Amino acid sequence: MTFVCKADLLVAEELADFIERRALAGTGIDATSFWQGAARIFRQFAGENAALLARREALQARIDAWFGARESDFDRDEHRAFLQEIGYLAPEPAPFTIANGAIDPEICSIAGPQLVVPALNARYLLNAANARWGSLYDALYGTDAIAGDIPRGGYDPARGSRVIDAAKTFLDEALSLKQGSWRDARGALPELADPGLLVGRRGESALFRHHGLHIELVIDRNDPIGRTDPLGIADIVLEAATSTIVDLEDSVAAVDAADKVLGYSNWLGALRGDLQARFDKDGTVLTRRLAQDRAYTAPDGSSFTLPGRSLLLVRNVGHLMTTPAVRLPDGDEAPEGILDAIVTVLCGMHDLHGLGAHRNSRAGAIYVVKPKQHGPEEARFTDRLFATVEDLLGLDRHTVKIGLMDEERRTSANLAACIEALKDRIFFINTGFLDRTGDEIRTSTRAGAMVPKTQMKNAAWLQAYERRNVAIGLACGFAGKAQIGKGMWAAPDRMADLIAQKGEQLRAGATTAWVPSPTAAVLHAQHYHLIDVSAQHARIAAAGTPSLDELLIVPVASPDELRATDIAAELRANAQSILGYVVRWIDQGVGCSKVPDIDDVGLMEDRATLRISAQSLANWLGAGLVSEDQVHSAFTAMAAKVDAQNAGDPSYRPMAGREAESLAFQAALALVFEATEQANGYTEPVLHRYRVLAEARDAARASASTNVGSHQKSGLREALNGEKSL
Repeated sequence: MTFVCKADLLVAEELADFIERRALAGTGIDATSFWQGAARIFRQFAGENAALLARREALQARIDAWFGARESDFDRDEHRAFLQEIGYLAPEPAPFTIANGAIDPEICSIAGPQLVVPALNARYLLNAANARWGSLYDALYGTDAIAGDIPRGGYDPARGSRVIDAAKTFLDEALSLKQGSWRDARGALPELADPGLLVGRRGESALFRHHGLHIELVIDRNDPIGRTDPLGIADIVLEAATSTIVDLEDSVAAVDAADKVLGYSNWLGALRGDLQARFDKDGTVLTRRLAQDRAYTAPDGSSFTLPGRSLLLVRNVGHLMTTPAVRLPDGDEAPEGILDAIVTVLCGMHDLHGLGAHRNSRAGAIYVVKPKQHGPEEARFTDRLFATVEDLLGLDRHTVKIGLMDEERRTSANLAACIEALKDRIFFINTGFLDRTGDEIRTSTRAGAMVPKTQMKNAAWLQAYERRNVAIGLACGFAGKAQIGKGMWAAPDRMADLIAQKGEQLRAGATTAWVPSPTAAVLHAQHYHLIDVSAQHARIAAAGTPSLDELLIVPVASPDELRATDIAAELRANAQSILGYVVRWIDQGVGCSKVPDIDDVGLMEDRATLRISAQSLANWLGAGLVSEDQVHSAFTAMAAKVDAQNAGDPSYRPMAGREAESLAFQAALALVFEATEQANGYTEPVLHRYRVLAEARDAARASASTNVGSHQKSGLREALNGEKSL
């Protein structure tokens, strides 16, 4: 990697070039001022960032020692008192209401599905951004949402009829008629029970708004579908993914400057509207671009437009990792989260200044999701960091809005205090089963063997966690001001189950919930019409907040629970899950994909899955439920299973029979055997270490085959010397 000196920083040449040639262009900020300001921010915050991480380690060490001295025999009141004594539990703030300023309606007033997309994949990013609108007919026809085999060839009229029937049943609930059913209507559009739901026309097509979301009935009597429909309805288009998180964190494998620049470049391109992706489909090269806004005529004859794209948010990394893309004056790698804060907000200025083809935020905000924060002191650090970035870039205070991922135990236990620390810029809180469970296990791993991963969703702490998140958010004034989010539906091929189950997240108080695909967003959008989220909020607020004591119940398994558990089966399932994800991360640099589980069900996986599986096995290993030999044997057996599941991928490197030389296999084992040594059970350090080795291996092979050594990727020298890159 080649570095250039910028102020007192050493910056990877490709990153410096991106910032100076593209990110700064049109912002009115000159390069010299930018780099001097960036250097000041690193000087001001890098040391404090390190101190916060040291504080995490110190707290964890005391918790490990406390549980270790008690050998699973501890009193709940004593446990809470201990957490207060060491400062793990912060004082509860006085009642307050968030004051987050100007916020886009997609965040504050429209409840709708949310996508999360890896920033390094332009095609996926464009798909997600364009998922604001989608065909209900297509979503039903092409998935198991409609019973029967999904057609792979031409149109199946019988299935099409079932699709239309299901869609009109939905219309009966969302757009009730004054008389009768949509299935029986003929000729002109029938009269609605509430005529005010009709808000626009586009030609013959009709636009309705219900619960804040739009439904467009596409009327085209010349269309093959429309000419067979009594009303001429050719399609029903739903407003679906109202917001999308462009992810630089758990769904990407970004280990060097080239990876970081690719993510930043795609984020900038999406905001400017000039991002494109070219790809081959059935021998034809296609170009994907961002969708245009949608124009309509209101009932009074005036014209209006609706956004054609999802509101884009960006997820930065947390406080833990450093990046080789920037070196500090002492030679250390720079905190990656600080670099993300500076560069992603700089890119956001292109939207604020109207430098692109489209506007993202009409409220003039930049939305940054900040994950994996531990407690209010880290939230205060984040608030001050982004205030300093705003000063560097000449932005008004609180232009940058922060989404708080409630995925660490210390944040859950101090959620109100964390929100208070960000009260002038917070735009969402969000729960996530996988990461939060990973931290739950690691925090109290010395307390004894935890319940199996498959039983954790029934644990008392998890129920309290989900309910407290919503109740505390509402008590802090989130209704009408900020999102309350719930986690991912991980099975993209099981849409019938999504339709049957995911509405429960809205009944639990969510104003948005994560879905794995644009199709899933369309199907999930139905729930927002069928369930009045604001009514759920009134009910939940009246019920009060579950106690902190419920949240602090450690999920240690009882002897009866362990006797009823098939330990060997759990071991194999976790081993398969880890290997299935890690092999793509290490060998191919893929941070998020549909990974088959042990039963060959495809699940959309990112690093959060890895954290919970690795911590679950490490906990059982430490508790003596499984041995190192059993873990080795399970991983060896599951390597063959994962190889078979990936047999159709020509770029796949098998692990079975070459476990000792497979970097992916060795990384998977390290994630378990080093799990309690890793900060808070995070998987990033191990993954980065082995991915750098894999890139060095691939570069060395390419060099040997071409006899050109100058094209080796960054990290080769360190990797060949056996040094960690982090």
